[in-house]
Amino acid sequence: MSVGERGRVGDRADLPCGAPPRYSLNTSSHRPRTAEYPRCGRIDAVSSNLDPEVARRLGRNEAGLVPAVVQEHGTGQVLMLAWMDDEALHRTLTTGRATYWSRSRNRYWVKGETSGHAQHVKSVALDCDGDTLLITVEQTGAACHTGNHTCFFTPLEVAG
Repeated sequence: MSVGERGRVGDRADLPCGAPPRYSLNTSSHRPRTAEYPRCGRIDAVSSNLDPEVARRLGRNEAGLVPAVVQEHGTGQVLMLAWMDDEALHRTLTTGRATYWSRSRNRYWVKGETSGHAQHVKSVALDCDGDTLLITVEQTGAACHTGNHTCFFTPLEVAG
């Protein structure tokens, strides 16, 4: 199996960061194991009840994750970017609450579970390549951990 095979992941065990052998490639985004970063952000093999047809269509990265662009229902404003695996997507689809995989905490998190800044899911769409999700939400409070409504509040100058 290869990462390029849609919906499939590899099984190499020679990962220097100590990650589980579920994924075939190691990239610079995966830190080596240290006292500060005991794990590299890869997720352990988690069984999921995600519809197999949906799972087959997902184009995951080397860590088994799919980026999820989160957009506000009504305004269309992009609020944030998060990451999902099969189980996070399953939980999101079945509960209506946005659930993501935290690469820094190495666990699932439901947006707003501790802050109260919840995201109630209105729709989920898979892009044409199957490698990005668009999550449309009704946002309660700030979407960004900084307290801003959106994570995209720093404009960059474009020449021309």
